[in-house]
Amino acid sequence: MTGIATPSDAPLDESVRGTLLRVGSATVANVLLKRGLRNVLMTGVRPLAPGQPAMVGPAYTLRFIPAREDLDSMATYRRDDNLHRRAIEECPPGAVLVIDAFGSTAASSMGDLMAARLHHRGVAGAVTDGGYRDSAAIRATGLPCYQRDNAPRATPVALCPIALDEPVGCGGVAVYPGDVLLGDSDGVVVIPRHLAAEAAQEALDTERFEEFAALRIAAGRPILGLFPATPESRQEYDAWVAAGRPGLE
Repeated sequence: MTGIATPSDAPLDESVRGTLLRVGSATVANVLLKRGLRNVLMTGVRPLAPGQPAMVGPAYTLRFIPAREDLDSMATYRRDDNLHRRAIEECPPGAVLVIDAFGSTAASSMGDLMAARLHHRGVAGAVTDGGYRDSAAIRATGLPCYQRDNAPRATPVALCPIALDEPVGCGGVAVYPGDVLLGDSDGVVVIPRHLAAEAAQEALDTERFEEFAALRIAAGRPILGLFPATPESRQEYDAWVAAGRPGLE
């Protein structure tokens, strides 16, 4: 397997998780862009519910391929070795279940009972570039979920689960097991695990600078020479921090 991967059940440092929960996916994407990573924000994947909690956790993956009528049915779906059902029971607590549905909303990537089980087991959230059924009931579980669009048809109609915990593509982004996902109101960003700690800290620093810049802009200051940060505006920011960040509640 190519790339740098970490086992999906390797726990994420809680300080890193906490920092990522405080910053935005767009900010993290810009931090990764400075490291040469351009394709980290999933395309067409958005929150299932407005105002749902932010989601952070290492990736545990499930990959679908198109269903075939002689192999995929409700009878095979009921089997205990069905990989879709296994993913619900085997996704580690604290992880994010990433479902590669190859962009298809022809059938459901998950329903409400599966979401309820993930939430009960302590999974951090679920992401698919397909869609879910029973959307209102999924929202009621409290599990942060991201999808392309609603997909009410039964899974075997169009989707066959083929692999667990292997590299996948989701929303046009490569996701390796153990990569860290951050989801918020803007969408979902994929962070290579070995960059998670430094990306989290730099994103936090960036957002704190933006708080300073927002105060200056609210006072009528032009954006030129202020944002993005220049050496001069960065010195002003450092002085503002040293003074106790006046103006923030």
